[in-house]
Amino acid sequence: MLSGFKDFILRGNVVELAVAVVVGSAFAAVVDTIVSSVITPLLNAVGGAEVGGLGFRIISGNDATYVDLAAIINAVIVFLLTAAVVYFVLVGPMNRVTERINRNKAVEEEVISEEVATLREIRDLLAQRRPDASL
Repeated sequence: MLSGFKDFILRGNVVELAVAVVVGSAFAAVVDTIVSSVITPLLNAVGGAEVGGLGFRIISGNDATYVDLAAIINAVIVFLLTAAVVYFVLVGPMNRVTERINRNKAVEEEVISEEVATLREIRDLLAQRRPDASL
């Protein structure tokens, strides 16, 4: 029972997902602050800060609704930066570690005993001696 749980937890995809969720949510706050402090003022300067920033108003009767395009662009930038950092800092290195582990396992599996090597040599010599025999 515990062995199955251990295999499940140590499976690469589960570990990557858990790390991505934890670090991604923590890092998202940092990226959001940077984007809202740097990118939003730049976008609002382009759109004219005195008008309300980059966006437009929808007027319906006496009510006016403001659609803030800068907030949408900020959300996309936050998502892309967070995803890039999680991938390049966590997922990429973990994939390389997994490849190295799997490569070492493959090398270990290829090692054959002397008895098996000797038997294969005997088989190959017998096959050379009788070309019509198919082994």
